[in-house]
Amino acid sequence: MASRLIQVDDFDLVIFGATGDLARRKILPGLFRRHAGGQFPEGARIIAAARAEMDDAAFRADIRAAIAEFDPDRAEDPELPGFLDRLSYVRVDACGEEGWPELAARMRKDVVQAFYFSVAPSLFGDLAERLARHGIAGPQARIVVEKPFGRDLASARELNQVLARHFDERQIYRIDHYLGKETVQNLMAVRFANILFEPLWNAHYIDHVQITVAETVGVAGRAAYYDHAGAMRDMVQNHLLQLVCLIAMEPPWHFGPDAARDEKLKVIRALETVPPADIVRGQYAGEGDEPDYLTDVGNPDSRTESFVALKLRIANWRWQGVPFYLRTGKCLRARTSEIAVVFREPPHSIFDTADQQKPNQLVIRLQPNEGINLKVMIKEPGPGGMRLVQVPLDMSFAEALGPEGAEMPDAYERLITDVIRGNQTLFMRGDEVEAAWAWADPIIAAWEQGSARPEPYQPGTSGPDEALRLIHRDGRRWRDIKT
Repeated sequence: MASRLIQVDDFDLVIFGATGDLARRKILPGLFRRHAGGQFPEGARIIAAARAEMDDAAFRADIRAAIAEFDPDRAEDPELPGFLDRLSYVRVDACGEEGWPELAARMRKDVVQAFYFSVAPSLFGDLAERLARHGIAGPQARIVVEKPFGRDLASARELNQVLARHFDERQIYRIDHYLGKETVQNLMAVRFANILFEPLWNAHYIDHVQITVAETVGVAGRAAYYDHAGAMRDMVQNHLLQLVCLIAMEPPWHFGPDAARDEKLKVIRALETVPPADIVRGQYAGEGDEPDYLTDVGNPDSRTESFVALKLRIANWRWQGVPFYLRTGKCLRARTSEIAVVFREPPHSIFDTADQQKPNQLVIRLQPNEGINLKVMIKEPGPGGMRLVQVPLDMSFAEALGPEGAEMPDAYERLITDVIRGNQTLFMRGDEVEAAWAWADPIIAAWEQGSARPEPYQPGTSGPDEALRLIHRDGRRWRDIKT
């Protein structure tokens, strides 16, 4: 099954912070793949803006090196020279006046204008103000802002207000790369494009939901940021909560920006307060030559969590009594992200082998090996009576869609092309961000005001023992963390 590419309109895309790690590792290699796929019109341009002293040739050489480093299979791609020709560079001071007239002179008014703020949130206001004051951004321009979008509710509101002084909400694209993953969008397709699941998608048939985002690496390289944020701010308040919304939301009246985001907002506002007994914090300890969290961040007194597990409840009719178990952490057993919807067991078993009965599960794998499988019970083949065994009805994208489906677009590729198209469906709205912080703030404040330290856990495990007890006390078990 060949994927169908639809070319976007002509555009000028300005990337602020274009010499930074995110731009070199994700944004520009992703744009190259879209260029190589034939998705950009001939005149589309990418303008890099940063404080470093360099010219167009030096920047193109740097991006050639970045693609060789982060996408080595494409280092000799014959399409690469054409992509590099699209790139130009302007030295711009986000907090001063240097470079802004030069940037204004390069922008076209008759094409889509997009501005990617791949910079610290403290610079969002400066960039927005100067884009407006210098007349660079037209009335249809779009700005893309990266997380963290605030550190708490107050700072998120302040950022929203700063951006709103110069741009309408329809022009602001708050990016969460998890929403650009192919499987996340397929979750919506599975739910709303098929009659099979939606009648069962409620408390009558679903026992619980598990969401796991596990990483094998520590925080080295991000220590300064991470020790200021922690797993709750870095992962739970945004990425994991967005996945909860997609699982729990009501069907929107159509697949459009405000319709979908209205339903996600209702989920966030329906989240019950999480009692302390339903939250576990952890910090990875050292093992052998591997440093512990405190060593990685250079702060022996840090009480910042590298692991969080918690149980959520949603106060509405569809989900009353259905717990959502979330966990995420560093230095765990395997790198994996998945959502598991665990259905209730049949009310009565007609088989003598009832002890072999296992509940049906719909498992959505976000990484690695993206795909969806439904675990069902069948008779084990062979003579000797009725023996039950659980098997997956597997939809691996690589197998189901063939070679074209195996190489799926990176999340950033999809989201940036959505920006060019003006489609905000997969981006967070301002009130959605504020509602998420309003839910998370009391949890974080209680930790910061208390004296308890996070529970230690050994690298290469599933996290602290308390996280296991969190779900075990309800008579349930976490799914194994494995690739």
